[in-house]
Amino acid sequence: MLEEFFNPNGVAIIGASGDASRGGYYLVKNALVGYRGKLFPVNPKYDEIMGVTCYPDVRSIPENFDMAVYFIPAKFLPETIRECSRKGVKAIIIESAGFSETGREGKALQEESLALARRYGIRLWGPNCMGYLDGHSLVAFSFMHLDEWTPYIRPGNVSFIVQSGMLSAGFLIMVLGRGGMGIRRACSIGNKCDVNETELLEYFVNDEHTGVIGCYLESIIDGKRFLDLAAGTDKPVVVLKSGRSDIGARAVLSHTASLSGSGAVYEGAFRQAGIVQVFDLHELMDLARGFSMTGSFTPAAGTAVMTFSGGAAIVTADLLADKGLTLTGFSPETIESLKKIFPAWAETANPLDLWPAVEALGFQPVYIAATEAILSDPAVDSAIIELFARPEGDYGYMEIISGLAKKYAKPVAVWAIGIGSALDRFTSATERLGLPVFAEIRRCADFIAGVRTHYHKMKKH
Repeated sequence: MLEEFFNPNGVAIIGASGDASRGGYYLVKNALVGYRGKLFPVNPKYDEIMGVTCYPDVRSIPENFDMAVYFIPAKFLPETIRECSRKGVKAIIIESAGFSETGREGKALQEESLALARRYGIRLWGPNCMGYLDGHSLVAFSFMHLDEWTPYIRPGNVSFIVQSGMLSAGFLIMVLGRGGMGIRRACSIGNKCDVNETELLEYFVNDEHTGVIGCYLESIIDGKRFLDLAAGTDKPVVVLKSGRSDIGARAVLSHTASLSGSGAVYEGAFRQAGIVQVFDLHELMDLARGFSMTGSFTPAAGTAVMTFSGGAAIVTADLLADKGLTLTGFSPETIESLKKIFPAWAETANPLDLWPAVEALGFQPVYIAATEAILSDPAVDSAIIELFARPEGDYGYMEIISGLAKKYAKPVAVWAIGIGSALDRFTSATERLGLPVFAEIRRCADFIAGVRTHYHKMKKH
């Protein structure tokens, strides 16, 4: 159980600070935004921080509490665990570095601390991590500087498990800055001396508020259990696994002291478990965002492409082929429907270049009619729609297209090009309607391939 971390009754922040240049300052400030329980800053230099009574040490706290956040030098952790045990503490998030990632002495300190924690029945999260953020409650037990990002945090169904500390901070800021995706929880687990990705995966599999699980992992503890959980859940599991190369594996060892393992072995295991594997952070973010907007899907046919450009059609066809995806042939009924909006001389094959019809009848009516015809076709199970983000800002047609995607329960990926604010407005409006917008055609193909990977797994259940 991880409830002692996510729903603690009382929290001590050991290493709290009143100095805005210190991470301990943000630990307190972030906690005060969303946490509604009792907060106990600990630092002998202060009597109060941000209006909250500050205590010189753990022993001075006048009542018991469930969790501590540790942010002082590593060497004091064993004694802190002993003091916390006397206060009924059940969980400690260790955000300090200086443990197994630093070598033999740091590893010995980490092992000593874990042994003590187990003796006292205390769970450890980290060390060398950034804690976590809850997008629903806005609780953040982390020293990230979240001031300017807090207004952009919105609740959603995507939970992240990120092994790296600072990468999780940068990743979260990237997610919030890009928009379009709500967060359930984002968890940074660092060296994972106790709480690990497999335990968190199980927690999120069973969490009713999590619909998509994204992971950045350098190693996997209890790999069989991890794979079994991923294979057995209806929720998409998207994983960026680093350390696939020999050079990367050596870097992983120096970063969090994790043993990475063979990239080829992981790729094969992920494929069998129905895990959607990605290869960079933007892809992890994009596919998690896409899955968060995608409902049920039956991968029984092929993909259709609607575009404004013959060149883009060819590029898309090549990228889909690279992913082993099929461009389906349209049914006679669909072709007849399309002929009603196209000039007699124009082709109505897949991929479908809509420009001749757009020139004749206009942009919005053509895109709506073509989407209706194509998504209603039993030979089509998914679609990529490519278009201009038009500067006039009338997105009623996208609301209709989104409604058609929901009506026919078929995933639709949108690739849009446009200038500056027009593209930003289009992207925001379209994603509010529930359609993912991607900046690259390649990512549309990646997303459709990822959806197929996940739902082929679902067919096995």
